[in-house]
Amino acid sequence: MRAALAQIITGRDPAANLALIEDYARQAKAGGADLVVFPEAAMRAFGNSLLDIAEPLDGPWASRLRALAAEFDIVIVAGMFTPGTAGNGAKVRNTLLVTGRGLEASYDKIHLFDAFGFAESDTVDAGADPVTFELDGVTFGLATCYDIRFPDLFTENADRGADVNIVCASWGSGPGKAEQWKLLARARALDSTTLVLACGQGDPASVGHPVKGSAPTGVGHSVVVSPMGDILAELDGAPGLLFADLDTATVKEARTNLPVLANRHKF
Repeated sequence: MRAALAQIITGRDPAANLALIEDYARQAKAGGADLVVFPEAAMRAFGNSLLDIAEPLDGPWASRLRALAAEFDIVIVAGMFTPGTAGNGAKVRNTLLVTGRGLEASYDKIHLFDAFGFAESDTVDAGADPVTFELDGVTFGLATCYDIRFPDLFTENADRGADVNIVCASWGSGPGKAEQWKLLARARALDSTTLVLACGQGDPASVGHPVKGSAPTGVGHSVVVSPMGDILAELDGAPGLLFADLDTATVKEARTNLPVLANRHKF
């Protein structure tokens, strides 16, 4: 199976962001991908209001994603914002939508980014449940950005059968942050002995838009990591498309040679 990581830089306008997704999904299909992963906040970049654009999974923005997935015969994973808990009109949920080829799944970000001077929990309701999905015999687990700092989600996805963990992010910039992002992707691959597809928003500075404020707007460096923690492919900070041919035999081999899931003690 071939996957593509679309490292885009989204802005305020959801319609313009959809056009960007269409362009990269078309390129991914032309490159032979069965699955294309877009970052967190693909619907609207952080640093902008979220309440006014949040919509349910059957709303027009998500419906357009479904139409694109059908048009290109590809599975799309992309970050959007859905309404928060019923009765709480002041918050949204940070949601990953999976759609295409008969698949339909969604994951609400569990670990909210209340760190480095940013408080995601002020505007976002946390999810509670891990989510996996299967495509062509390969099981994928889902995670969003700050989730990558919490190993238990990745091992839980593996316990649920995940061969691959997908991480969609809009990573906050700062000293050492890109290095932390890559280190964490490698660590989570080793913890769970899964392939890790870590797709982040590109660095706005790479296209001449310096970061302002504390909103996490991306650092780039999307990576594909082996189950043994090796970086197989990586982008720099600029927008781009990264392809990965997924070989789940490497997962089986890693779990034979390094059976951390079987050996771990649950306290």
